[in-house]
Amino acid sequence: MRLMAQLLSDAVTLTESQQLVQTSVRDVCSNFDHQYWRNQAEAGDYPREFVDTLVDHGWMGVLIPEAYGGAGMGTQETVVMMEEIAANGGGFSAAQAVHGGVYNSVPIVEYASEELKRDLLPRVADGEASIQAFGLTEPNAGSNSTAIETRAESDGDEYVINGQKIWTSRVDVSDYIVLVARTTPLEDVDKRTRGISMFLVDIDDAIEQGALEMEAIPKSASDFVHSFELWFDDLRVPAENLIGVEGEGFYQVLDGLNEERLVIAAECIGLGRLALERAVDYANEREVFDRPIGSNQAVQHPLAEAYARLQAAKQLTYNAADRAASDEDIDLGAYANAAKFLAADAAYEAADAAVQTHGGFGIATEYDVERYFREARLTRLVPITQQLALNYLGENVLGLPRSY
Repeated sequence: MRLMAQLLSDAVTLTESQQLVQTSVRDVCSNFDHQYWRNQAEAGDYPREFVDTLVDHGWMGVLIPEAYGGAGMGTQETVVMMEEIAANGGGFSAAQAVHGGVYNSVPIVEYASEELKRDLLPRVADGEASIQAFGLTEPNAGSNSTAIETRAESDGDEYVINGQKIWTSRVDVSDYIVLVARTTPLEDVDKRTRGISMFLVDIDDAIEQGALEMEAIPKSASDFVHSFELWFDDLRVPAENLIGVEGEGFYQVLDGLNEERLVIAAECIGLGRLALERAVDYANEREVFDRPIGSNQAVQHPLAEAYARLQAAKQLTYNAADRAASDEDIDLGAYANAAKFLAADAAYEAADAAVQTHGGFGIATEYDVERYFREARLTRLVPITQQLALNYLGENVLGLPRSY
């Protein structure tokens, strides 16, 4: 197995900083074995001990500038970090348990007032506060974010927010939500993308106001990362909690989205690595008709194909992360959408092959691969569907007519 892991590592050349991240994150993950993640999944418990350990090592502040107590790293390092978290036992759910806490600080770094940055970011970096939740999706506004109906109306030195969100994850383990709401009615803007704003919402304060209700959504994937439906009723938020410029929130959300999508691709690759490693171990150990089942091409070839797909997806993802960090004028959206598409498919094929390799035991929770399969299926839906990634490539790269 070490040979296969080495071959996947050799798919890319890591910088000195990336090598440091890889070694450090692997060291943290080594303290949390398969049984730990199995227990978290069975109990449906958020992996606090694991996340707290990452906090203690400074990894939740990886994208926060050093001036605010963070590590001051970028996408090149974050793709390594998140791939290793997914690959070393926890899978996509483990990465998602961390993802929000890392990326929801970015809008604060990029757009918040200096006062808000200095108050909040050091506390996020050292683990005193967390911004794990991002409220965007609504029942009537899924992929079409410009159709959101949640309203924020200015009232003196406050905004009053009313509306509903769905599929907002990690609210139960977060101190703050980055909430997206419409501040100018849709009928009063010249473009649908105008009039949308971002706010920082203190969850405890919202509950104390009696202005926030939330209900967990039962689901069949990400067993220990919980998602919620939220209702806001006359929630009062201080005007200084507006993030960036009122009405420009949609563009602020888009900024950095491609780099985050590369990190999602890296998480998919990590999940695929994990599933493939477990399958290869089993194929070497399990004997039927006096020989390892891995000697049968019906078992061997799907695993080899999964390896090839993961290798290709990893090369594209890391190459795109390198180019994002350079001064090159490139269409990063093309790279990010292609990487996410390929990585999600590679993860799914690896997890499917892992289940098939295990035969009947493939659906036994004690072997974990059924969980990897459920997670891999989820990656083809979030944060965007495979079809939306293809829409971007068709329209913006191939020059085909807009399809929606």
